[in-house]
Amino acid sequence: MSAVSPIATPSRLTADPPYTRDQLTERGLTVERLPRHIAIIMDGNGRWAQSRGLPRIEGHRRGVSSVRAIIEECSRIGIEQLTLYCFSSENWKRPEAEQRLLMQLLVQYLVEERAEILRQNLRFAVIGRRQQLSDEVLAEIDQTQELTAHQTGMRLCLAINYGSRGEILDAVQRIATEVAAGEIVPSSITEETIANQLDTAGMPDPDLVIRTAGEMRISNFLLWQISYAELWVTQTCWPEFSTLDLHQALRDYASRDRRFGGLKSPA
Repeated sequence: MSAVSPIATPSRLTADPPYTRDQLTERGLTVERLPRHIAIIMDGNGRWAQSRGLPRIEGHRRGVSSVRAIIEECSRIGIEQLTLYCFSSENWKRPEAEQRLLMQLLVQYLVEERAEILRQNLRFAVIGRRQQLSDEVLAEIDQTQELTAHQTGMRLCLAINYGSRGEILDAVQRIATEVAAGEIVPSSITEETIANQLDTAGMPDPDLVIRTAGEMRISNFLLWQISYAELWVTQTCWPEFSTLDLHQALRDYASRDRRFGGLKSPA
């Protein structure tokens, strides 16, 4: 996947009001068929830039326009949670200069967009290991989470230094520690026990996973949580992903028959 930092620029979220039912209908959307939680693997920034003879970082810069547009549109549509895969634990394999710049851009985003996140009534959350993140990055993350903790709008969750295998490993180790301490017995461990130890504890599982740039893989993203999520892949690279693409993904999602392993009831 492409590491994607939601980069600040002078433009701002517009805080337009939520769509009415009629406005959703005009876009081919139905309230009852909307996903609660959308997770997006924002891929293709580097390829988009390189195909145009530009440095990879220019793809990340251009990608912010899509980030802002999709955050705002999901909020207006009435999505409960939007999770964006910003920086995977595997992205530390990237060149050090690119890593450093992405983290600088993340700090810039958190500082410059904080007032807009508050005005949008967004709840800010982060999943991923805090290790390897600088004190500066952690301080800005913590401040934004604290300031938005009591907001009531869409939850905006950024996956930063996130890898699902690592998340599950950490959860299992915490449960094993509780078993060793005699706090729980192995036979009492349930799926809920594990889910409550994941970074996403208290969040709804994703209903729809969107991946840009055409790659047909999950890339170690929310492996436990997306067991029954619908997958939607587009050839469009993230810098060119628009609200029209989002609407198409939502229409396709609404047309699917989600049975969760069961059978459709006869008419």
